[in-house]
Amino acid sequence: MTWAIFGTMIVLLLLGFPMMIPLLAGSLIGFVALFGGFGQLDTMVQQVLAGIRPASLIAVPMFIFAADIMTRGQSANRLIDLVMTFVGHFKGGLAISTAGACTMFGAVSGSTQATVVAVGGPLRPRMLKAGYNDSFVLALIVNSSDIAFLIPPSIGMIIYGVVSGTSISELFIAGIGPGLLILFMFSVYSYIYATRHNVPVEPKASWGERAAAVKRAIWPLGFPAIIIGGIYGGIFSPTEAAAACVLYALFLEMIVFREMNFKQLYATAKSTGLITAVVFILVGAGAAFSYVISFAQIPQQILAGIGIDQMGQYGVLFTISVAFFVGCMFVDPIVVILILVPIFAPVVADVGLDPVLVGTIITLQVAIGSATPPFGCDIFTAIAVFKRPYTEVVKGTPPFIFMLLSVAVLLIFFPQIALFLRDLAFAK
Repeated sequence: MTWAIFGTMIVLLLLGFPMMIPLLAGSLIGFVALFGGFGQLDTMVQQVLAGIRPASLIAVPMFIFAADIMTRGQSANRLIDLVMTFVGHFKGGLAISTAGACTMFGAVSGSTQATVVAVGGPLRPRMLKAGYNDSFVLALIVNSSDIAFLIPPSIGMIIYGVVSGTSISELFIAGIGPGLLILFMFSVYSYIYATRHNVPVEPKASWGERAAAVKRAIWPLGFPAIIIGGIYGGIFSPTEAAAACVLYALFLEMIVFREMNFKQLYATAKSTGLITAVVFILVGAGAAFSYVISFAQIPQQILAGIGIDQMGQYGVLFTISVAFFVGCMFVDPIVVILILVPIFAPVVADVGLDPVLVGTIITLQVAIGSATPPFGCDIFTAIAVFKRPYTEVVKGTPPFIFMLLSVAVLLIFFPQIALFLRDLAFAK
């Protein structure tokens, strides 16, 4: 049965079906084989509905909606201008500003693809004009967007928290340390690149210009204050913080900045609804598929086959890292989380690993995989947005992938990079 399920899914993927079809087809085969016919399909429907029932999933469309409103309004550009005025004059400052802007926008959107669009759109032309090679620019934008998957609010962490039953609040704060470490590494590499290629520096902003940029960005900086301050100040749950972000985004763009009217709001809501529908169908299908593989004890068969029972904590973490990294090179991150987390959950519990550390490593690996050839989804987002060929988009990625994988290795051997703030905030 295992080969029938996965064989069918692979064939459907190769035929070009969207991922929700292989997931549902695999689940259907499993239910028919396990329960002897089509009489138990109501159970499959129940599992699909159970997958999208957790209240914490409400945060996903809310954060997507808030990010979409910001991207169509002024908030994103004001955050970019703020970063530029403070570091744009350093060697490699424009590249450092791009990575910093991705981090700041990630602290609002939680989406790698939204970050590619919001930050890459305005900054790529400026970097090309400044003398940066386009392959470097594209690689920087695509891989800096990974930081958005770690800095709260992270949609990937929300999905992992729902699937694994791990605290989303703890996952959010654990992502801050690795995200800032990646920003530091990218900034150092940008400085070295600009020095080696003699890229001219940007004019230094005056303190008056910096003050003006801070003043312009005060309102958008309220987003991370709402998310991080609200959650860890005990004011909001993550779901409530997402709703507060939507209200705040509407207040800024429709009342304060007056950049959005009701017609644009409708178009934004429609776009968010379409994205949310796809995400929730994937989550529901993934829940049914997880039920099938758990009932059939497929995880135990797979893990026994690779000898994971004889591995210690480090071996388990390396195995998880490789599995999620490779998976996201081919499939959407949400799908990989939905399929692989239930497979590895038993062994994670058996060896006594901290689920928050595991979730942080998994989130990092799926972010890296989504920006890695051959089929990382962020690569194709960049191709669509910037109208550049595949080879040019992926040409400059190896140094960034190396740095990201280095952070993953550091997390395995030095877990306090992620857990220090978690332990501080939750007094564990």
